[in-house]
Amino acid sequence: MRTTLRDIARLHADGRRFTMVTAYDYTSARLAERAGIPLILVGDSLGMVVQGHDSTLPVTVDDIVYHARSVVRGCETPLVVGDLPFLTYATTSEAIDAARRVMAEGGCGSVKLEGGRVVVGTVRTLVDAGVPVMGHLGFTPQSQHAIGLRVQGRDAGAARALVLDALALQEAGAWAIVLELVPAPLAREVTALLDIPTIGIGAGPHTSGEVQVWHDVLGLFDAHVPRHTRRFATLGDDAVEALRALASAVEAGTFPGPENSARMDEDALAAELSGLGLPVDREPGRGKNDAGENGARQGQARAGGAGAGGDGTGRGEVEA
Repeated sequence: MRTTLRDIARLHADGRRFTMVTAYDYTSARLAERAGIPLILVGDSLGMVVQGHDSTLPVTVDDIVYHARSVVRGCETPLVVGDLPFLTYATTSEAIDAARRVMAEGGCGSVKLEGGRVVVGTVRTLVDAGVPVMGHLGFTPQSQHAIGLRVQGRDAGAARALVLDALALQEAGAWAIVLELVPAPLAREVTALLDIPTIGIGAGPHTSGEVQVWHDVLGLFDAHVPRHTRRFATLGDDAVEALRALASAVEAGTFPGPENSARMDEDALAAELSGLGLPVDREPGRGKNDAGENGARQGQARAGGAGAGGDGTGRGEVEA
């Protein structure tokens, strides 16, 4: 049975912090579920860590739906939240259509959108229509060209604005709010003011929960580790070493071995192929050029030319 909004509210009421991770495919979702993670975010961060863009802006609703379907198929218990991509909720009608697709087609149990008081009307409309909405304040990646890639709410005026945005989202019906790249003291105060849970990323230890990007915490990239995250594994390095070992084994001829191969009656195979006039005993690893050369010799044998008596491989016996 999937985690519900009520389950998360209960964790929050009990003062128990919880974790949300991003996931973008079936296998990742299965692993997150095995780890006991209650919330999975199919985030527009996929534009950067999966698609290779330099921002989240190119991500479409089709992308979120596609990846959400894979995630939902991969897990049974986590609540799956889907991002509404850039400019897919600029108007109420667009927001309703995007949310419908992310939930009805993608299978998500909630949507997440960025912004404060400017999106309150949209949040209220979606909630009234039965769509659970998670808010997102602080650094909002879809607005990075306008606000810059930096911590938000550091000065008193910006901090006050963020508090008002958080209260407005709660009043509009949001069930949780992500606080990204916000000073820890401000995140603590916002969390204390709200009745709904906050989920931090780069917001210190005082939020109700924490969200992190899959590729960051598992060490899948060899680039600089952002300050707001921590590598709990180095799977990228492990994968490189495993792939090198695979390549070495293939080149050395030690993989695949008998234990990796299917068997059959080789005498029956040879008997069946003998009537086809084919060189059934080619040496393993011989390429097309070798095969072509052997075929030429076989043709000579059929014509009674050189090599008809055999060349040490038994090919000449095929015609006998």
